[in-house]
Amino acid sequence: MSFASKPVRRVPLSDTENLVVGAVGGIAETCIQMPLITYKICVQEGRALPTSMGGWYRGVFANSASLAPITALQVAANGALERVVTGGTRDLSDMEKIGVAMGAGSISSVLYSPVDLVVIQQQKLGLDAGATVSHIVKTHGLPALWRGFMSCVVREAIYTAGYLGLGPICKDALQKNYATFRESELSASIVGSCIAGTVAAVLTHPVDTAKTCVQGDMTATTYPTARSALSTVYNKGGIGALYSGGLARTARLCGAFFVINNVREFAVNYKSKLEASKSNKIE
Repeated sequence: MSFASKPVRRVPLSDTENLVVGAVGGIAETCIQMPLITYKICVQEGRALPTSMGGWYRGVFANSASLAPITALQVAANGALERVVTGGTRDLSDMEKIGVAMGAGSISSVLYSPVDLVVIQQQKLGLDAGATVSHIVKTHGLPALWRGFMSCVVREAIYTAGYLGLGPICKDALQKNYATFRESELSASIVGSCIAGTVAAVLTHPVDTAKTCVQGDMTATTYPTARSALSTVYNKGGIGALYSGGLARTARLCGAFFVINNVREFAVNYKSKLEASKSNKIE
């Protein structure tokens, strides 16, 4: 039987490969979408938008360099948790995919929460990343770097469930049920990412708004906690205020889901075809 006629078995990535894939995907999507990130932060905090290209990309190196290990951790933790759940003997069910991804996202918040805070404070203070960290620690103490941590846990659990769980589920469902998407994997990936990104954005944006407000108010003068921030923002502007910057964040999530999932899918397909080729030569 020729190699072309054999179905290619999907080979899971190793922990190291998952780390690399997550890092590459995180850097790529952050660099591409930094203006959307800046816009969202400015709108959520009520600050004026940047007036220069440099302003729109302020913090991009700190953000992308810091996001790389976070996305790497999410993808690697997802792979490790998947092995725990399945024992490496079966595929995950759809609900298991979402649950495992939520666990991976929660774990990543240990790193992501201080990264978000530093980017927000960096844009407010106009300092580089190192100077911003130094200022926060000297002024507020080391634990202040994790201000807004629990709201970050909620956000990242749902976010990661979106791109590592719901996104692939939607793509598979589209390809199974619609001939148009069976013929175009790219279209299925785009639409699946947009569905998952929109759902994740709608569910998490109020929490993200509260987290941004809390992390922007280091003295806790206006927003002592994320819960109080939700109430304060809602009382000031209603539900619309809680979704301030929501369109930009939704677009960012859709793009992030598409970029990261396609980097991951490329790596899995490449490894699977390589393993199949080696097996075929042996036969």
